[in-house]
Amino acid sequence: MRIVLQRVSHARITIDGKLKSEIGKGLLLLLGIEDADNEDDIGWLVKKIMQMRIFEDENGVMNISALDINADIMVVSQFTLYASCKKGNRPSYIKAAGHDIAVPLYENFCAEIQKQCLGQFATGEFGADMKVELLNDGPVTICLDSKIKE
Repeated sequence: MRIVLQRVSHARITIDGKLKSEIGKGLLLLLGIEDADNEDDIGWLVKKIMQMRIFEDENGVMNISALDINADIMVVSQFTLYASCKKGNRPSYIKAAGHDIAVPLYENFCAEIQKQCLGQFATGEFGADMKVELLNDGPVTICLDSKIKE
């Protein structure tokens, strides 16, 4: 699984011009899933995300986790995180998991994050054409890959 984590002041998703969901201060998680992913990947990522100290303390030092501030969290499915741009100019998405694998893992990931989220929890809609608006705070953007745990 791959995640692009962004610390945000706020984020919102619209689908067909209608508001689907929105959050305030917290994390926007763009989640990509490949065929080799499983429940172990979910557990490792959720723990890492929830304990990562990327919010500023009273001294302006990134020393506080999402759990510490009851951060809002939004999860958006993002198969393009597995784009391969090796050949030609059109990305290949062959490594991205198909619906039969991706949907259950996406739903399980969301359920695990929601269990630990102390703020507002929101998602997009799997497979939908979404418009995601955000105000990146910092900016803080971190990439995580459950296959690279170093």
